[in-house]
Amino acid sequence: MRLIVPLRGVVQGRGGLFVGSLIPCCIFYCLQLYLKRRSPPPPPDSDSPRTSSPSTASPVGLSPRAVPLTEPLVSQYYIGLERAKTDPYDRISNKDGIIQLGLAESTMCFDLLTRWMSDNLMDSLMMKINEGEFDIRRIAMYQPFEGLWELKVAFADFMSRIMGGNVYFDPSNMVIIAGGNPAIEVLAFSLVDHGNAILVPSPYYSGFDRDIKFRTGVELIPVHTRSSENFTVTVSALEQALNEASKRGRKVSAILFSNPSNPVGNIMSRETLHDILKFAQEKNIHIISDEIFAGSVYGDKEFVSMAEVANSSECDKSRVHIIYGLSKDFSLPGFRAAVIYSFHQDVVSAAKKLVRFSSVPVPVQRILVSLLSDTRFVEEYLAAHRERIRDKHVRFVDGLKRLGIPCAESGGGLYCWVDMSGLLTSYSEKGELDLFERLLSVAKINATPGTAFYCVEPGWFRCCFTALADEDIPMVMGRIKKLTEPSRS
Repeated sequence: MRLIVPLRGVVQGRGGLFVGSLIPCCIFYCLQLYLKRRSPPPPPDSDSPRTSSPSTASPVGLSPRAVPLTEPLVSQYYIGLERAKTDPYDRISNKDGIIQLGLAESTMCFDLLTRWMSDNLMDSLMMKINEGEFDIRRIAMYQPFEGLWELKVAFADFMSRIMGGNVYFDPSNMVIIAGGNPAIEVLAFSLVDHGNAILVPSPYYSGFDRDIKFRTGVELIPVHTRSSENFTVTVSALEQALNEASKRGRKVSAILFSNPSNPVGNIMSRETLHDILKFAQEKNIHIISDEIFAGSVYGDKEFVSMAEVANSSECDKSRVHIIYGLSKDFSLPGFRAAVIYSFHQDVVSAAKKLVRFSSVPVPVQRILVSLLSDTRFVEEYLAAHRERIRDKHVRFVDGLKRLGIPCAESGGGLYCWVDMSGLLTSYSEKGELDLFERLLSVAKINATPGTAFYCVEPGWFRCCFTALADEDIPMVMGRIKKLTEPSRS
């Protein structure tokens, strides 16, 4: 860049030599030097070698809303899962590895699923045309993002069977979505403004924080329950939490709960569900009922869907929204298939647009249409699933009882809510976290502490047992016994 000298004032002599020339020149030179320093360097000659210095380049920053997502998840739920991955137990290749009791998944009926898939998989994916050839267009071409109509019909019939045949589900009120996680997020996005809150009876599933808070900016407010009431939520507890939220300037827009409860496993009574619906109408808020464990019941207590209560109640049912999926009852978490069911047509319309970001692949939908429509197999599977989960639950709970460790009363889910307070070094959150670490390091077991579920009473742990083989249960009890013996000496 060349410096331009303003000599016109000197030649003409306006304002005198000092005022007319020196001062303007100084100002102009300073301006030229400033611009020279600010200008980018000239491009290198084409013949000269190019060098790069990525270490000195300025990194491109994330948006403010994405920055928190770069931080590691600090919940013991995720910490335990990651620790178990580093040293996983295997009956043959790693007998001393960490036994995973932190993940609610089931392998109990894989024999039935394997048989069905072997016999029906290809016919489910493709339909033969006149010449007997497969029609690839059925799975290769665009389909409605909100799900195939045939799958909605199949889901509606299946959900009615799961829930005792006492409620009819209208396929037109359904949106098919890739799992319960995005289903909860879509409902939170559709029902709750950024900065507003949802009441959640606690202890509650740790994943709700991840599923809802990451992108919606919605706050979750725990509604604490106690072991003296078997961790069952009451309307008075909801009222108190709502009032406290109002004092903090937080507007509550919805109530979210899982039924059967995760992690406790208790089942809400018809009366409790009706009281919650009545409370929601009085406060003009929505209800999100996560019923993903509806078919995993094993006790004597009846499971009642909020849809059934809404249909039989005089309350406004348009505020009721239900989530269901196949990851638990049908042991198919890898299929990523779930349902948003809402009586509110605007919510259904909004969900249909949002689901394009989390739609279920068409080949998976085609398989599920055939699977859920096979009523004979469905009845066989559900009967076996309930019988096997009941048997596994009895074996696991009895093993803990022999160690002097009680469990909360439960009737559903793939887990037990275990009272290990007798093993705490101190009755506090610190004592619970110390026990969590001893379970991982000494007993080589990943059981999720109640702290991760916002439980206010120290010493409770969720233990998922439906991925264990029968012969693994005595091993689990033997490992826990390592911790019980020193505490009693």
